[in-house]
Amino acid sequence: MAINLKFRRRTKVIEAFQMTEEHRTNQAGWPTWMRRAWKLDRGAPGSLHPADVPAGVWDGALELREWGWKSLVELGDWIVREAEGDLTVYDEDDFKALYEEVIE
Repeated sequence: MAINLKFRRRTKVIEAFQMTEEHRTNQAGWPTWMRRAWKLDRGAPGSLHPADVPAGVWDGALELREWGWKSLVELGDWIVREAEGDLTVYDEDDFKALYEEVIE
């Protein structure tokens, strides 16, 4: 019996927000779901807070807590709100490889 090792990502529509220096310093443009994540307790799944950054990392970086791990959000990264409401971070290259803009 042959095993299929190739898979295609199912088509789904997500919400995404690209972190720029302007967006980091002015949260007025943040979507509601990111503002909710900002208000969660630090360490709670789905929370978004300033990161303790090592040398060489942008000092405006954010930390996104996910289930069991944390991700660093740097300039140019995309924060994606999946259909289930979970937040995930993608660098720009990975984001563009996985998603295309929906024109309505």
